[in-house]
Amino acid sequence: MPILINLDKILEDRGMKSNELAEKIGITTANLSILKTGKAKAVRFSTLEAICEALDCQPGDILEYTKN
Repeated sequence: MPILINLDKILEDRGMKSNELAEKIGITTANLSILKTGKAKAVRFSTLEAICEALDCQPGDILEYTKN
């Protein structure tokens, strides 16, 4: 998949655990895991906004396009 999810790196940089982020943004850890592993078919803008707010980052910090 040409879209990479860099959420693990940002969480590590911020010293935050996945379960803490999931709680802050109001989604289950299972759904956050699906997003982190790139298995999600879509992401709601409201979820992306909540992640960016919680991690003080931009959407481009989380999502990265790469050519195969």
